[in-house]
Amino acid sequence: MAKILLIDDERSVHAIVQNAFGSMDNYELEVAENGKRGIELFSELFPDVVLLDLHLPESHGFDLFRQLVAIDSQVLVIFITADGSSDVVIQAMRMGAFDYLKKPLEIERLRRMVASAVAARKASVSPVALSIGSAESDECFIGNSPRMVEVFKSIGRVAAQRLPVLIRGESGSGKELVARALVDNGNRANKPFMSINCAAIPDALLESELFGHEKGSFTGADRRRIGRFEQCDGGTIFLDEIGDMSSLIQGKVLRLLQEQAFERVGGTDVIRTDVRVIAATHQPLEDLVRDGKFRQDLLYRLNGYTIQLPALRERREDVPPLIEYFLRRGKKEMDRPELSGLAEDALNALVEHHWPGNVRELQSVIRHAILNCVGTVITKSSLPESIESKSIDSVSNAGMEGQSTYDHSVEIGVFTQADGLSPTSIESMVRERFETGSKNIYAEVITEVERIVLKQILILTDGNQSKASEVLGITRGKIRDRIAAFGIKLDTSVSIDS
Repeated sequence: MAKILLIDDERSVHAIVQNAFGSMDNYELEVAENGKRGIELFSELFPDVVLLDLHLPESHGFDLFRQLVAIDSQVLVIFITADGSSDVVIQAMRMGAFDYLKKPLEIERLRRMVASAVAARKASVSPVALSIGSAESDECFIGNSPRMVEVFKSIGRVAAQRLPVLIRGESGSGKELVARALVDNGNRANKPFMSINCAAIPDALLESELFGHEKGSFTGADRRRIGRFEQCDGGTIFLDEIGDMSSLIQGKVLRLLQEQAFERVGGTDVIRTDVRVIAATHQPLEDLVRDGKFRQDLLYRLNGYTIQLPALRERREDVPPLIEYFLRRGKKEMDRPELSGLAEDALNALVEHHWPGNVRELQSVIRHAILNCVGTVITKSSLPESIESKSIDSVSNAGMEGQSTYDHSVEIGVFTQADGLSPTSIESMVRERFETGSKNIYAEVITEVERIVLKQILILTDGNQSKASEVLGITRGKIRDRIAAFGIKLDTSVSIDS
């Protein structure tokens, strides 16, 4: 059973939270009306989740949060407050809060958030599905799948040769790592190595970047420039995304491969160089040749030896060791020494993901998860939406089956027949919702009351939102949100869409 501690001085909040969790067998709720009593209950119960009001009598929520952390460093706190300013939210999350809820509380969102926190708490005290090792690794590649073993074999066969190598694979699959492995395991390991992304440099600049230029060869060429092929004499140059290279530059690269010679832009002197070329592409070069966008003779020259790099989804058994590697790096880089590993639900989600962005995407996802993680274990809730399942986790479903979502349009007739609220109208609504089998009557009634109160105040203030904000004690932003949510129209009169 999950223990929840609510620390808030508002009786209305007590009632909403009690309604949300009081009838659920899998939750135990305790309530404290001030910070002192909250600390006492926390020390006795060691709850799984704390719902903490930011503004309490004689204490501030941030100060109380620090006291809770001093007692239990793994406490998961959800701040609840009417103050939704960006500074407050940022400060709360920087301090290590699990999440942040604005008043008035929405029961369904509150339940989902608490369920997520309970799952994170459970994961932090359970054996991790994937732990973070402490050993540093200098390996260029992580993985031992059959497809990657074949890549390693290919690197070993051709690394010491002078042959050009063409590396094929999807974006983010690690083509530059293959190039670096070829260099590190070859005879030019101590010679210059330069990497050029042909797709990232405009054609006019790429030619000068690769071959250099003479002074005065074009506008702005105020001095001679030594190009990459000349700088890499004796070493290796990696031409990434070579399929994006223009036909003019393709011709000059072809000559360099054939003769190891070239001229600078605007020059006539033939320059000799000894450069090994490694190229890479995610594009089908054969199709580009057929469409007249890539030289066939250059393709033959580049294709002295081809290494096909598999997509990450084609080597799923390598996902866990890659995760462990990126977790270990991220833990150190982001100064998160308390992280111990990955929960089973997160590991399963990552292994099953399609990974269109390959290893680069995985690295980004792990960084994102580390930033989102509150506690010592990364759960599925810490993963970005592109990975995390849209369905509610089984923990959040516990005790919530059969609940319906309230549609304002169904019930608006209950109140619009009168200018104000009356016990009779509320009783009628409660009875009607009970007879239809609703499992969320409290939230539905509170929402409808709020709707009518806002309408009446706007009528009394002649639609003046600033005055309504002052009278109701909520921000103008909240007023605007509620006007939009409730379909209230402000013109010469105040009305509600039906």
